[in-house]
Amino acid sequence: MGGLVATFVISYLIGSIPVGLLVSRFWGKDLRKYGSRNIGTSNALRVLGPTAAVITLIGDGGKGILGGCLGLFLVGTPTAMVVGTLAAIFGQTYPLYLMFKGGKGVATTMGSALILSLPMGAIMVGVWILVVALTRYISLASMIAALSSILIVFLLKLPPAYYLFALVAGGHVVYRHQDNIKRLLAGKEFKIGERVS
Repeated sequence: MGGLVATFVISYLIGSIPVGLLVSRFWGKDLRKYGSRNIGTSNALRVLGPTAAVITLIGDGGKGILGGCLGLFLVGTPTAMVVGTLAAIFGQTYPLYLMFKGGKGVATTMGSALILSLPMGAIMVGVWILVVALTRYISLASMIAALSSILIVFLLKLPPAYYLFALVAGGHVVYRHQDNIKRLLAGKEFKIGERVS
């Protein structure tokens, strides 16, 4: 039990590191004041460009990977890995260091999926790329990719604990995109390639 608690706490603190905000300050801006005012990869791309976005993506995705690795190292069970990844995701979306106002957890969810199951993560990334290519909406692609994890866990016959990851992470990504859903329905959502000064 102690290992699970340690996994959760440490992973949450790692997840709370505001990579996007740190990157944006290096670029001389504060992502919280531009575009969607989100500190995630999509807004970094929109406001700062591809280089900053890639750095943010790697940093935020890495937090999910570290969470899974901590669960594996400290406890060594699929459940512990899921606990670590979910804690990292919630750290990203509700960071302790930013008064619980963080990103939307997409990159961290993708990184988490990759460490839990490389095939699952690869399929989710593939779904994301396909939806972006067809619609140019990053938000829509993120939600569909996150929700696809539920079906992927079933089709790949992954450990039962992974259903917890799929349901919680997938549902959480959709929940964090409430404003995007409203803009999508109103036809006002940003498309990939649009820059905000």
